Parts: sequence; C-alpha cells; structure tokens
Amino acid sequence: MDNFSIIEHVTLAINPKFKDWVLFKNGTYIIFDDIASVGNVKDEAIKLMKEYGPVFGGTPAGDFNTIYLTETEGWLVSGHGYGMYTYVHPSELENDTPNDLEIGLFGRSKRNLDGMDPEIIHVNK
Repeated sequence: MDNFSIIEHVTLAINPKFKDWVLFKNGTYIIFDDIASVGNVKDEAIKLMKEYGPVFGGTPAGDFNTIYLTETEGWLVSGHGYGMYTYVHPSELENDTPNDLEIGLFGRSKRNLDGMDPEIIHVNK
C-alpha cells in the first residue's frame, strides 16, 4: 500500500475524538492526548517509537491485542506503549480468513520494523 492509502485507512480507523497522531511508514501510529503540549512532536514520536516499537519476545513488548475495524477494512493491533497501534490491511496477509494470532503477529512485526527504523509519513494535528 502507498502512503496515501495507509493515511486514509488509519484516519478512518482512529476514533474521531483523537485529532493528534503521528503515522510511521509501516502503519504504526501514536495518538497524542495534547500535541500542543509537546515541544517537537516528530522528535517525541520517534523517541516513543524507539522505546516501545521494537518487539522482544517474552516481554510486554511482545504482547498484542487485535481490534476489528468497522469504518474501514482491516484491523488494528495494540500492544506495549500507550496510544500506539498498528494498522493491518487484509491485502497484506496471505490468508483470506486470518485469525487473531495471524493478524496480531503480522501487526507486531510491522511495529517492530517501525521501532527499528522509525520514519514518519504523516502528522495529524
């Protein structure tokens, strides 16, 4: 998926009450409660992504939950880190009827990629 498509799906996936968020190239995003209180939002988002993005099995960073979306196709995978979610589109998975484990593991792998090499593609404020 291109950046425009990811931004479009994530915008539909996020509860509209949350206006401030930062999206990374592999589909992980961080919601900020009050972006105005953050000095440099890009620096803060990268700091949080480096801290909570990488996945280490057997730690809280390896845990996840799968959230089914109603406003767009796909799922969100939540895990370690407040307000951090990863968007997974059905076209990214090989299985046409994936289960929560498949979705969650794939989303977790995408979050790990963002954590290891954080690249911001969109700031919503």
